Amino acid sequence: MRKGLGILVSAMALVAGTASGQAIGPGNGESSAPLLGTAVKVSTYRPTSCTPRLVLASFHGLGRDGAVNRDATRALADKSCAIVVSPEFDAVRFPTHRYQRGGVVLHGAFVPPGSRTVDIVAPLIAWARESSGQPNLPYALIGHSAGGQFLGRVAAYTAPDAVHVIIANPSTWVLPSVTDAAPYGFGKVPDPEHALRAYLALPITSLLGANDTGSENLSSEPEALAQGAIA
Repeated sequence: MRKGLGILVSAMALVAGTASGQAIGPGNGESSAPLLGTAVKVSTYRPTSCTPRLVLASFHGLGRDGAVNRDATRALADKSCAIVVSPEFDAVRFPTHRYQRGGVVLHGAFVPPGSRTVDIVAPLIAWARESSGQPNLPYALIGHSAGGQFLGRVAAYTAPDAVHVIIANPSTWVLPSVTDAAPYGFGKVPDPEHALRAYLALPITSLLGANDTGSENLSSEPEALAQGAIA
């Protein structure tokens, strides 16, 4: 009788977990997350050797392949015991101005929060916490190349409460300037001084690869070139 009751309780717990949206199981996985009214493919990874203590949101480069990016993040996830969520921003719905530039400027005007691509990060973290069944996990953000550009705009224009933000090898930066216009600085941003202070207060690490040289796939618009010549 006790054994039968145990099986019943376990089955009920499994059903309850599925109903509440616990979609991130051990190992690799693929999900579709509803983020700001948009279905976004998310590649996931959950370590099997430890209880996760962090959500690590990883943002891909120009390859726009969430699964490849997830796999490249697995070693870091195993070391830090983190759940990886790697959203995939396709080029059709998320061209350069919406992905790399974060969707924060439209027709020369700063877009208010709520519908910009940078605003997807907060609901992504909420989805990851719910789907993993660990609603209180802290989170960190990492982005390489095009993902580094996107993450720079996330940091500058949403002030996330992440424990760490790692911006690696971006082609353009958000400068700590109130004269350079968004998405390259804080010009045109409401209350730019406050936004700049919040940006500079974030736990950001910038990484530059010594072998990441050349001009291929680098941004070449005037604002980018003003940040430094292409080597």
